[in-house]
Order: sequence, then C-alpha cells, then structure tokens
Amino acid sequence: MMQLLLDALGAAAVVAPAAVGFSLLFALLGFANFAVGAYAAVGAFATWSANVLLGWPLLASAALAAVVTGLVVLACDAAVFRPLRGAPGWALLISSVALSFVLENLLRLAFRGEVRGFDLPLARPLVFGDLRVPPDLLWSVAAAAIALAAVLLGLRLLPWGRALRAAADDMALAAVRGIPVDRLRAGAAVLGGALAGLSGTLAGMNLAIEPGLGWALTVPVIAAAILGGIGSAPGAVLGALLIALAEELAARFLSPAYRPGVGFVALALALLLRPQGLLGRPVAGGRDR
Repeated sequence: MMQLLLDALGAAAVVAPAAVGFSLLFALLGFANFAVGAYAAVGAFATWSANVLLGWPLLASAALAAVVTGLVVLACDAAVFRPLRGAPGWALLISSVALSFVLENLLRLAFRGEVRGFDLPLARPLVFGDLRVPPDLLWSVAAAAIALAAVLLGLRLLPWGRALRAAADDMALAAVRGIPVDRLRAGAAVLGGALAGLSGTLAGMNLAIEPGLGWALTVPVIAAAILGGIGSAPGAVLGALLIALAEELAARFLSPAYRPGVGFVALALALLLRPQGLLGRPVAGGRDR
C-alpha cells in the first residue's frame, strides 16, 4: 500500500502544476483551454533542448523551459484567443483544440517524430524494506511541491495574488476598481504556461519525449482541475492527487490498460454529480471577459 501511495504521489506531481496552470487560465481568461497538454509538450522539448543540445543541468534546463513555455502561452493568447475575446465559450474551446494540433505539428516539424529522453545519470532506487523510491520521483515531488507552494502562497498573500483572485471573481468590477485586468491576463498566461512547462519536464522524466506527449496529459490535467473545482488552484492540487490515486488503484487491481480511462470516468462523474468540483463554488450567471 505504501508503494502505491508513493507512486500516486509521483504521478500527481506531474499532473498538479499543469492542472493549477489550467485553473489560472480559466479563472482569468474565462474558458477551458484544451491546449494545456500541448503547452506541456513545448516545455518538455524546451527542457530537452537545453539539457541535451546545450548540455545544461536539468534544473537550469527546466527553469529555462518554464520561461519559454510561459512566453509561448502569452504569444498564443495574443495571436489566437485575444481576437476572440467575447466569443462563445465553445468557439474558444474549439480554437484551443485546434491550437493543440498546430503546436504538436510544429514540434514534429522542428524535432521530427523521434522519441527522445533527457541526459540523466543512471541511479539506483532507494530501498526501504519493500518500498522502492526512484530518485527521479523524489526530484519530481520536490520540484512540484516547491513550485505549487510558491504559487499558492503568492495567490493568498501577495498583492498580485489578491488582485488576480479579485479579477477572477468579477472581471468588470475589478476593472472599475482600477485593477489592471489586461496585465493580470498576461501574467496569468505566463504563469499558467510556466506551470504547464514544468509538468512537461516532469512527464519527460517518466515518459518518452515526443510531439504527442501532450495528449497523454490533457485528460488527467483537465479532469484534476474540474474534479477539484475549476478556477481553484488548491482544488486542482487536490484533484491531481485523487486522479493519480485512482489511476494507480486501477493499474494495480484491474490492469494498466485501464489507467488512461480513469481521467474520463472522473471527469464524467464530477460533471454529473458536482459540476462545481470539490472546492469550487457554484456560479450563477456569466462573467464579463
């Protein structure tokens, strides 16, 4: 059981940063951005480029990739979604799916379809009785925990975090009160992209790095955000933990083939039984975006 919980924690560390980024993008931009998996793939390839092509350490490569991914998301928002501001949610959602295919094929054009991996030293897992702890799992959990703690504390304590939460609650009122809404949207795009890029890096430590990597993350990331309460950063973390635990249980007691379906089941149940999510609040009416 302890091994199962540890494996679930490692899987949650991969999903949680992108789920929080997805929630931030939803809260400020007002639609479900299904390109979040493609953003994570951009982060994975940016990390690989710095780590393998430039010979940088993985930590520095991951930091660079977070910045690059944040700027890519900001550019995508300006080029694709800002002209559609005010359009129906379904139009923005379809545009985000189309953007996913565009980014995936740009990655294929730039890096071809070859499977790649980071340049990491081989390391034996730590063994404590029957418990086996791979070093990369420890690094993944530590990196995700530090990044998420910084974001959650910033949202709660810092002026930009309070302004972001105020704008998420009521965009029109925040603008009237003098809060720079456009700057907050840009900041949310960069921060959400950086978190997605971190998830891409962590996924690349456990999965093969290839242009379709994002599709393996899209469903669990969105399911985690919706299960926890879309627009709620703490809820996204809780949702990631629950989704990861459910995936590990399905793989352990049923078959690993059922793992990809867990996100779909969780997503369907959350939408049917509690659409606002575990930590979310019901929203009456629309918000000015």
